[in-house]
Amino acid sequence: MKLRIATFNMENLDDKPGDKPTLDQRIAVLRPQLIRLRADIICLQEIHGQETPGQPRDVLALKKIVANTMYTNFHLSSTKTSANEVYDERNLVVLSRFPILSTAQYNNTLVPGPKYQTVTALPATENKVKDIKWERPIFHVQLDLGGGKKMHLVNLHLKSRLPAEIPGQKVDQYTWKTSAGWAEGSFIASMKRVGQALETRILLDNLFAAEPNAMIVVAGDFNAHPDEVPVEAIRGAVVNTDNPASYFSEMIPCEHTIPETSRYTFIHRGNKRMLDHMLISREMLKYYRTSEIHNETLNDESISFATDLKFPESDHAPFIAEFDLD
Repeated sequence: MKLRIATFNMENLDDKPGDKPTLDQRIAVLRPQLIRLRADIICLQEIHGQETPGQPRDVLALKKIVANTMYTNFHLSSTKTSANEVYDERNLVVLSRFPILSTAQYNNTLVPGPKYQTVTALPATENKVKDIKWERPIFHVQLDLGGGKKMHLVNLHLKSRLPAEIPGQKVDQYTWKTSAGWAEGSFIASMKRVGQALETRILLDNLFAAEPNAMIVVAGDFNAHPDEVPVEAIRGAVVNTDNPASYFSEMIPCEHTIPETSRYTFIHRGNKRMLDHMLISREMLKYYRTSEIHNETLNDESISFATDLKFPESDHAPFIAEFDLD
């Protein structure tokens, strides 16, 4: 049985009145991208929720996109608030042809948020000790692949590379008063990103402890290059731990089989970057065949005048890995 797993950050998928481009304009571009994936399982990021009077908030914009496609009758599961409705913004969603056995969310669940005192806030009296909390949960879904095979799927969206807010250090949305303020904001953002990676790695260690030969896939927008700490932390490679006992809990990057010239999912200021990843356990590796990145039409939205109206697609490229379970 062929199995195609995809991850795709759809960039602020919403349906707010007055949005430019409109949802219909985005559907015209995004739906063909989803169809081209030919995926059996999709991990999606940045899926916003929409309101319906008298009903819990739901991912209605996404449901409109997948309507009348091969994904129409897929099982759908999303991150939820304590009120059991999807978040207003940036939900993690799993679409699956296979039954979903269980779901779980981790948000400072396995790793308490560290305490940190800012040093560049203005005025100086605003430099206070605060708890550093992750901004988005880690989404763990267990799937029944049939034939007695069960798979753990972890959908991630790690903290962006944008600096965290520092009181009094911003002139406007884009302008910082001091370089030190920008640097401290970047430091806090890095703490959040690495903290999420640590929590993910602890989750993986727990899964391997309970099931040494677990079929595990970790996919999503890591907002980190392959050799940066968040990716390395989740991988748990023996080359970093120097402990051969960790060999069978190491996660393997599927991107390694993609030619380096095509190995990118994001473009920033002319630089091609691999920010979206799919890591698999060794039990999944024996079924692994190939990977694809659909980046042929990816645009650099960091350049001047590169508005969303000109580029209604996502600023990330979908990443697909194919397996053969036979």
